[in-house]
Amino acid sequence: MAEKLKTLRLILGDQLNHKHSWYNGEQDHITYLFMEMRQETDYVKHHIQKIVAFFSAMRNFAEYLQERDHQVIYLKIGDSENEQTLPDNLKKLISDHNFEKFEYQLPDEYRLDEQLKDLCKELDIESEAYDTEHFYTSRTDLEKFYEGKKQLTMEYFYRDMRKKHNILMVNKSNPEGGKWNFDKSNRKKWKGEAEIPHEKGFRKDVSSLLEEIEKAGIESMGSIQANNFNWPTSREDSLKVLNYFCKNLLVHFGDFQDAMHTEQEYLFHSRLSFCMNSKMLSPKEVIESVLDHYYDNKNEIDISQVEGFVRQILGWREYMRGIYWKEMPGYRRSNKLRNQNELPGFYWDADTKMNCLHHSIKNSLENAYAHHIQRLMITGNYALLTQTHPDEVDAWYLGIYIDAIEWVEITNTRGMSQFADGGIVATKPYVSSGSYINKMSNYCSNCHYDVKKKTEENACPFNSLYWNFLDSKREEFADNQRMNMMMSLLDKKNPDEMDKIRKRAAQIIKEPSKF
Repeated sequence: MAEKLKTLRLILGDQLNHKHSWYNGEQDHITYLFMEMRQETDYVKHHIQKIVAFFSAMRNFAEYLQERDHQVIYLKIGDSENEQTLPDNLKKLISDHNFEKFEYQLPDEYRLDEQLKDLCKELDIESEAYDTEHFYTSRTDLEKFYEGKKQLTMEYFYRDMRKKHNILMVNKSNPEGGKWNFDKSNRKKWKGEAEIPHEKGFRKDVSSLLEEIEKAGIESMGSIQANNFNWPTSREDSLKVLNYFCKNLLVHFGDFQDAMHTEQEYLFHSRLSFCMNSKMLSPKEVIESVLDHYYDNKNEIDISQVEGFVRQILGWREYMRGIYWKEMPGYRRSNKLRNQNELPGFYWDADTKMNCLHHSIKNSLENAYAHHIQRLMITGNYALLTQTHPDEVDAWYLGIYIDAIEWVEITNTRGMSQFADGGIVATKPYVSSGSYINKMSNYCSNCHYDVKKKTEENACPFNSLYWNFLDSKREEFADNQRMNMMMSLLDKKNPDEMDKIRKRAAQIIKEPSKF
């Protein structure tokens, strides 16, 4: 038998997969490497809870491997030998320890993928890349699925995934419940009628880790309760979150997945995205746990609750990853609507009289969290209506949310939210006036502004911004059939009203701090 090469295996902060095949078989010749680096903390300004969560989860996983007698090198953020970049650290370690082979799992971010490929060309030892063994699909499956088709539509991809993996299917060909999609049942406003059980947390003290981060001089945003940190940073924590969701929240998840409320930060959302995006949990085990609970409790849980959840993971999550690898690197430069404005300053402190934005941003700054409708129809909607440059929007979303990794952030932000890709992800821009926000939340009831007014001094800013946006982008939407009805309504507005709308919108865009 040939002698095994002394091997260094890199584990990135979002590759904490306990079940990866790497950890099976002979291990004596293998060393696993974890690195906390300024390269990763500084490419955008991140939420402090995001930095703490990733470092804590990495440390927990490294400890897990060490307890099972795996050899581990762990570079903490403040270690003197830490060169703070991936290439510099790897070259030094390979040289110092005389490693004969370098192995890594395929990164989910394009910039890291390119960095590692370039590094491997420079190394004078053998190198090899492996799959992360996490997703249902490969990087290229979506591109192959839509080959030869003019329009990408998530629904057809989602149906194919349901069939392929026999999820919520009858006889492997027909959707359970008689419909593929129960989205129309997932749009209820929460008025307190469905009780939300008290969250079962796992509070922990991260004071010492926070001190290390602050000592390293890392700039961050947001706030943190160092002695009361409540994000899952181990597989054990993650399984608790999954179990809590199945037992307590799944029963009403679908009903209120689009709802928003001033007194509820999470409503019936699972908060599992960080667990999955760091790979502490796999999408397959999350879906299987949800389905097991559903089938054991079919008399209590309607299929619309479960399908809405499955669609987000099996459909949307895998779809967005496929779009990312299909369209990068050009995707990160797309700005088809040619928006150029700066992101308003209140995105960094929540200091605005608009109640919906105040609550959504405040929640984001305090918890590194907002659910998909707050991101899409509040903060994203406002950024698009004020014609903000997508680079600015990307940087904010990528930094502020604990689950934001570029493959999932940029497709949702630049594509779904900002329509900067010109319709690759969404067939129309997701914009609305204040009426949608009022329909799905209680934000408008105690707001400084009146949701029913358009141009008066106390009129909801979303109303004039909405019609001004459509007016400003007539050329871009001229051939978009899904925009025909709204553009037709725009054309019916009299010149005097449109003049007031344009003036009000211009004031809001020019002086956002006054609103």
